[in-house]
Amino acid sequence: MNRRHCATAAITLVCALALLTSTGQAMAAPVPDPSPSPSSSSPAGPTPRYSTAELEKVREQIETLYRKAGAATDAYNLAEEQTKKQSGEIVKLAKAIVDGQARIAALKDRAGAQAREQYRNGGLPPGAQLALSNDPKLFLDGINKVRQSQQASKSLLSDLNQTQQDLETYTQDASANWEKLETNRVKQAKAKKKINAQIKAAEKLESQLEKKERDRLLQLERDAADKAQTAWLSSGAVKDVSGEASEAGAAAVAFATAQIGKPYVWGAEGPGSYDCSGLTSQAWLAAKRPIPRTSQEQWRLLPRIDIQDMRPGDLIIYHADASHVGMYVGDGAIVHAPRPGRNVTLAGAGSMKILGVVRPDT
Repeated sequence: MNRRHCATAAITLVCALALLTSTGQAMAAPVPDPSPSPSSSSPAGPTPRYSTAELEKVREQIETLYRKAGAATDAYNLAEEQTKKQSGEIVKLAKAIVDGQARIAALKDRAGAQAREQYRNGGLPPGAQLALSNDPKLFLDGINKVRQSQQASKSLLSDLNQTQQDLETYTQDASANWEKLETNRVKQAKAKKKINAQIKAAEKLESQLEKKERDRLLQLERDAADKAQTAWLSSGAVKDVSGEASEAGAAAVAFATAQIGKPYVWGAEGPGSYDCSGLTSQAWLAAKRPIPRTSQEQWRLLPRIDIQDMRPGDLIIYHADASHVGMYVGDGAIVHAPRPGRNVTLAGAGSMKILGVVRPDT
């Protein structure tokens, strides 16, 4: 009886899965006892360290970690996009400030020239001197010149004031954009740290498995996707889907499918690797229809359509947090960049939980 209890405790220890902490780190799974189990001499071979149910839990944990990494990747990509935008704005404002300073200097030179001329003429502009002439013709011409001089001085003063106001606005805008730039850089750094932590934890879980178990894990992943796809198709969700791709949609699909086999790399936009939204945004850019960079922004900003109205080129957004996206290519399939460790591939459109569908070229 004691031996049986000991064996049970050993198996429980061997099968214990890594528990995740709130920071996304994982504890190492216990190293299995190298000594053969009582059944190791049986014709069936050694008993697997993990049952199918236990391995399924490992798969679910790994999938959750990669989904969290995907959400963090979206946050990173958005911060990066905003950083680029703010950097561009700062460059434009810096040029405007330089131009404004040069214009103020030129206006001050003109104002100084006018002041010096009046000083040389006893404080009167040339038109005023002519206005004091006894010659009627010169007198009338002088009046016109006085008016012109007054208008020129007024215009010069107005230009100077406006340019100074513009310069102050440019300076304030540059300061505000710089603060946004720094905020986005902080967001990028935090997102990058979270991405790396989640991916590292997932890779650690998978690395603790033996090759045969990793093969079983991959098969469980495929089985789960096939099961979800079959259920989706059986629901009749795409029964009436028969839309044909637009010209731009066909171009986007052609680009996306040409990337099949290239690896997933978070934050990548090609040409050698992609993340999920990097693939879809670049595909539509190739079709001359720029769209938002991230899956969450694609979901937020692009027109939404019913699944029954889908056509090739439309984007299917996945998960409640819109953290994944694939491009519908027809026949119930998508092309997408799945996650780290996987390549751009074709998959069932219903193999993941669908949030909705958006169309870049309505």
